[in-house]
Amino acid sequence: MLFDEDRVRRLAGEIRRAVARLKELGEIPKTEFLADPHRVASAKYHFIVGIEAAVDLGNHIISKNSLGTPDDYGHIFRILGEAGVVPQEFATELANMARFRNRLVHIYWEVDEAEVYRLLSAGVTDLEKFLSLLRESLGNTRFE
Repeated sequence: MLFDEDRVRRLAGEIRRAVARLKELGEIPKTEFLADPHRVASAKYHFIVGIEAAVDLGNHIISKNSLGTPDDYGHIFRILGEAGVVPQEFATELANMARFRNRLVHIYWEVDEAEVYRLLSAGVTDLEKFLSLLRESLGNTRFE
């Protein structure tokens, strides 16, 4: 697969930094987390950054390899699934993550803060898995 190594490394770094901060927030007890609007806002922000970087990374791979033209952020991950970059089932999970990002950005007032806390484990795991699968697909271990 074709890709710009510097761009992939930079975006992967953004994902890793967001994941590290989300993991820190996930260690806070739920009641304490939900009682602190600054922590909730921080988690939302780091989800947006991590998911945006994953979207940009996916879009870069699609563009460099002429895999198609995505209709929306979720479609980026479905195209990656169709191309075998990530498993199809996981592409669906990633598309759901993209929808969560859209809700955070566009209808943030409807995002349940308990859902944000729940995703501190599931969403973080998905971002880590995405990086791992991408590394395998690109045959490049140097974007650490």
